[in-house]
Amino acid sequence: MSASPSPSSPSRKPLLISAGVALAAVTLGLVSWQATKPENGAGTAARSSAASAPEAGATADPTAQLKALARRESGDKLAAGRADAPVVLIEYSDFKCGYCGKFARDTEPGLVKKYVEDGTLRIEWRNFPIFGADSEAAAKAAWAAGQQDRFAQFHAAAYAEGAREKGFGAERLTELAREAGVPDLERFTTDMAGEQAAAALAKDQEEGYRIGVTSTPSFLINGQPIAGAQPPAAFEAAIAKAKAQAAAK
Repeated sequence: MSASPSPSSPSRKPLLISAGVALAAVTLGLVSWQATKPENGAGTAARSSAASAPEAGATADPTAQLKALARRESGDKLAAGRADAPVVLIEYSDFKCGYCGKFARDTEPGLVKKYVEDGTLRIEWRNFPIFGADSEAAAKAAWAAGQQDRFAQFHAAAYAEGAREKGFGAERLTELAREAGVPDLERFTTDMAGEQAAAALAKDQEEGYRIGVTSTPSFLINGQPIAGAQPPAAFEAAIAKAKAQAAAK
């Protein structure tokens, strides 16, 4: 399930970006919107303002600029795989998104086993909640679980079959944290409500808005956009291509 960012999203200001990224924003937004349209008119219109003000003299290589969004931070609690992996998959997702859950259950485990474990692939998660307060609460909870090295386990619990139908209220999030094996639930609750969680969420959202993400899940594989819960073969082909290109350079 996907949708455009909701009116409650924290940032509504136009963002200055380069001509290359502006082009990529239009491309990613259009492909994403066509691949995973919102149901029943959920959400608002796509954020065209994100691509409205290119900088003079900027590079015209959008792929290179999108590729540079990979943070490759060794201590990133919301990432899996080597920081120096030749291929980085960035995922913009929402815990209330049905198609995000489908990717998490049906595709991601295979990519981890086949590519992350052998050092080819790094997966970096970006919280991109677009379904309102519950989505934002779940995003902060995932970040808080990550502070105790339980992001992957929380991710799996929150995306389990039937999990999103139970909602993401405060008691439910604590239940998910317990299921994920978060050792200090009191710290989890404090972290979830803290300024650092809000700042981390805002950083991910701003990045998504800036490059034109309009629906979830949306992905970048070494700067190449993929929209929606595509079949595993689509991701495998994109990873193989990115790996070959990295080796050639």
